[in-house]
Amino acid sequence: MYKVYGRLQSRASRVLWLLEELGQEYEFIDVGPHDPQVMALNGTGKIPVLVDGDHVISDSSAIMTYLADKHGAFTYPAGTPVRAQQDSLFHALVDEFDALLWTATRHMGILPEDKRVPAIYESLKWEFENSVDRLSKRFQGPFLQGDKITIADILCAHCMSWARGIEFPVNADNLRAYGKEMRSREAAQRMGALAKKA
Repeated sequence: MYKVYGRLQSRASRVLWLLEELGQEYEFIDVGPHDPQVMALNGTGKIPVLVDGDHVISDSSAIMTYLADKHGAFTYPAGTPVRAQQDSLFHALVDEFDALLWTATRHMGILPEDKRVPAIYESLKWEFENSVDRLSKRFQGPFLQGDKITIADILCAHCMSWARGIEFPVNADNLRAYGKEMRSREAAQRMGALAKKA
């Protein structure tokens, strides 16, 4: 059985959502960054961490890729042009959505107060709006690449929920409707229900 270390209100939720989609059994260990249990597995102290038998994998994007490839679902086969397109979308989301959201979140309250730059928020918000515009033009529907849902979709939906939480607008009708559909998926609902059990 897989073990996932992290917090639901973190990138760990992407991993939990994917495991729910895959129908895999897992144990969720609700711990924050730098918890001793996390430090014992990942010297950086960052979450999430996945334990699969003797294997320890960190970084949500690496974990998602590993699980999708291992189970042959929510991904296209490696070495194919359509997988290259999936990877292009996935890495663009990491660079142009996740990185902006994480930087904004850090400056809103995670960094020591004397290291925060509140003015950076508006700049990041502007960049995010441009990223949303670019993605809306790449969107094929009903999922990012058309008829097949992939890990890029889970990453995208998670980032869009994060954006709503810090008031970064998603000013694209097609992406707003898509995000609503993604959040209504049964696996997403099961993942979200973990908060009520905690």
